[in-house]
Amino acid sequence: MASVSKNIIKIIISFLLFLIALIFQFKIPYLNNILYLLSYLLVGTEILIKACKNIFKGHIFDENFLMAIATIGAICINEYSEAVAVMLFYQIGELFQDYAINKSRKSISALMDIRPDYANLYINNHLKKVNPTEVKIDDIIAIQPGEKVPLDGIIVEGNTSIDTSSLTGESMPIDVQPGDEILSGCINLNGLIKVQVTKVFTDSTVNKILDLVENATNNKSKSENFITKFAKYYTPIVVLIALIMATIIPLITQTDFYPWLYRALSFLVISCPCALVISIPLSFFGGIGGASKIGILIKGSSYLEKLSKVDTIVFDKTGTITKGIFAIQKIESVDITQEKLLQYAAYAEYYSTHPIAIAIKASYNQIIDESQIKNVTEIPGYGIKAQINNHQIIIGNTKLFKENNLQFAKDNGAGTILNLAVDNQYQGYILIADEIKEEAYNTIKELKENNINKTIMLTGDRLNSGKSIAKALQIDEAYTDLLPQDKVNKLEQLLKNKTNNQIAFVGDGINDAPVLALAD
Repeated sequence: MASVSKNIIKIIISFLLFLIALIFQFKIPYLNNILYLLSYLLVGTEILIKACKNIFKGHIFDENFLMAIATIGAICINEYSEAVAVMLFYQIGELFQDYAINKSRKSISALMDIRPDYANLYINNHLKKVNPTEVKIDDIIAIQPGEKVPLDGIIVEGNTSIDTSSLTGESMPIDVQPGDEILSGCINLNGLIKVQVTKVFTDSTVNKILDLVENATNNKSKSENFITKFAKYYTPIVVLIALIMATIIPLITQTDFYPWLYRALSFLVISCPCALVISIPLSFFGGIGGASKIGILIKGSSYLEKLSKVDTIVFDKTGTITKGIFAIQKIESVDITQEKLLQYAAYAEYYSTHPIAIAIKASYNQIIDESQIKNVTEIPGYGIKAQINNHQIIIGNTKLFKENNLQFAKDNGAGTILNLAVDNQYQGYILIADEIKEEAYNTIKELKENNINKTIMLTGDRLNSGKSIAKALQIDEAYTDLLPQDKVNKLEQLLKNKTNNQIAFVGDGINDAPVLALAD
């Protein structure tokens, strides 16, 4: 931002000098021209230096050369104001575009704030908050409910559920227990766990995600924008015509050399596409700025151009195609009504803050009489046991019902199944899953109507869940059970096999950042 502020100051001073010379038209010899020249050098020096550097690199005919030769030509024929105006307005256009891009980048950087602030390290059986970079392999750390997992490791004590949505996009919490691997970047939801660290911070999953974003951006080749392409062909033609006018025509016509030199320089000034040079950055600023107002962040003008060539769109699932929040999809009851089954579930889950409990209570949506709830035991990673109105209620996953030798519903992978038993009698189940966004159906349909040949979904969700959503939306291909690095690998394969057209990626979460950076 310091460089942007510097440019603003230069442009303001240059504009003031330009206005003073233009309005007052001083009678003192050369004062006007000196003011114009100072104004020109303030905003034009950078362009002149770039043009010279590019000549030595072999990139002669670009927009910098075009700007330099046209404005120097204007100065040579005493059109100082013309030279300053072209440089000044070009720089104003570039400034607006840079501002829009910087704003977009800052918004994206804010999304990437997943680095854990601390780790709870056991030192001589006492917990101490330390920087994650200080923790070594085989150290034991504690992760409390609500905290980010700072380092990769294996659980050695405690059961809990973890939210992996920021890492894999998986909408459902995952139940973990001693012996399970846990990755940095996840959030511990409801149980205190002790973890033996298996990777130092520099090798951790969360750090690799940040590296993937940086490397994918750095490795991307810089696409030429329209002005650069235009200048490649236009500039040599204009320069050649000017040279012919200044040298060959006076020789053929046997006329004075100076008038033809003046005409050649005038031709260069007239030929400088001022409107194009000024309007292109401003139009990109308008596009990028307008898009950011409705929540679309665009990294730069070249990416805006690439959108016109997109024929394949790759989607994240959770939060993009789906709502990213849980809702009851189905209630199957045995020997009791569905309403009664839901009531028992809502009462049992009343004190829980687990996302699934929140979904059940939201669906029940009635006043709960706390006096009927007694002896609640929440078993992290399994479920809940409670006494409701003198009935013993068990609600939870397959593992809990197996342990209690109770009947349970088969998990089909399309969501999370919560079995419910009353007084040790199986009474049915509730299926909870992430909901597809209503607008997703029309989005996929309209994309196909607008020459998008292929739609693909990449998700951290399980196979059945991912495939069922892809089928419902008529998405052409779906790849499931993917970590961020797997998504990157899959997209790299797609990019390698593509033709001349571009591939776009649509995502909403931190876990999507590496793929967003890599996509066209």
